[in-house]
Amino acid sequence: MERKHTRIGVFDSGIGGLTVLRGLLDLLPGIDIAYLGDSARLPYGTKSPKTIIRYSLQCAGFLVSKDIDMLVVACNTASAHAIPELRKEFAIPVVGVVDAGACAVIEAGGTRIGVIGTPSTIKSRAYDTAILNLKPDAEVFSQACPLFVPLVEEGWFDNDITERVAQRYLSDLIEQDIDTLLLGCTHYPMLKKVIARVMGDGVRIIDSAHSTAQTVSGMIGESYNPGRSQSIVYYLSDLSQNFIDLGEVFLGKEMKYVYDVDLCV
Repeated sequence: MERKHTRIGVFDSGIGGLTVLRGLLDLLPGIDIAYLGDSARLPYGTKSPKTIIRYSLQCAGFLVSKDIDMLVVACNTASAHAIPELRKEFAIPVVGVVDAGACAVIEAGGTRIGVIGTPSTIKSRAYDTAILNLKPDAEVFSQACPLFVPLVEEGWFDNDITERVAQRYLSDLIEQDIDTLLLGCTHYPMLKKVIARVMGDGVRIIDSAHSTAQTVSGMIGESYNPGRSQSIVYYLSDLSQNFIDLGEVFLGKEMKYVYDVDLCV
């Protein structure tokens, strides 16, 4: 029997996962969504795998308590380290951004593929593994870009400083003559314009956030009612006006029903 879906849980270490949420809202207008941003403990990208797994299990457990029937891990770092533990712990579908992004790169025809992400994501080589499992003859070149996240959270999406940082990080990938670049962090779509400009016209840019939303939409198919009224609730482990102000820029809409939660259990 086909599983019916009514409520998706989405979590990220903070605000970046809102790029995944925006894609879900565009593709699945009748699905209720509970979004959890673990903003009190960000960034995940510089923490140990053990800590990332523990935080991810806590985030997932909170969302499962809200009666979700699918979990979307909208954090590349958590997807790189915690997906097996999450699938073992919870009896609902779990979708991560890593597999979705890897599939999108291969479907786009990438052969010389660049991957950018947080230090923890890049060090895990999760994208390298996922891409090479799908296309063993692909060549993958990875680059950590730790300053991209604070630039996004400062709201510096496209200015001279952001472009200079992008040029510094991306220069090695340009020299490798890549044909496809995967944005392996959900913050990075906010920098897509400047990244594309630095990389040049010959490089395809793949957004793992959008790819994840497409994957979820494909899995759900017609197992929901797109005409029903949609509920979106936001939970933050550190509720701040700055998060809401920037989050509304990410989403392109007002954030209503925002609640403060304590995940430190």
